[in-house]
Amino acid sequence: MSTQDAIKTTTPSDGVAVVSPSTDIDLSRSPDLRAALRRALDDGAKTLVVDLGDVEYMDSSGLATLVEIMRHAKSSGATMKLAALHEKVRAIFEIARLDQFFTIVPSVEDALNT
Repeated sequence: MSTQDAIKTTTPSDGVAVVSPSTDIDLSRSPDLRAALRRALDDGAKTLVVDLGDVEYMDSSGLATLVEIMRHAKSSGATMKLAALHEKVRAIFEIARLDQFFTIVPSVEDALNT
């Protein structure tokens, strides 16, 4: 599976994009995640949901990518939510205190309904 194939984007409703990486996010994969998230915002998403349910590991490049996209989303008037974080990934966000910066919800369904 190529890195780009490991990231799926769906649009469950108008103005909403769900970006779902299906593998860990590290230095080699974060550029593709960045591109997918930017593309979703550039295509007009006003709500961007990042489904991290299949991501069991994320390094600092993945965190930096999400921070960058969150800032980009805010500046363009969009909201961004992180959904379905594995315990290890959530712990990384908590250690870095990024859980206070991001909206983190238990599931994609929760993200779409809030």
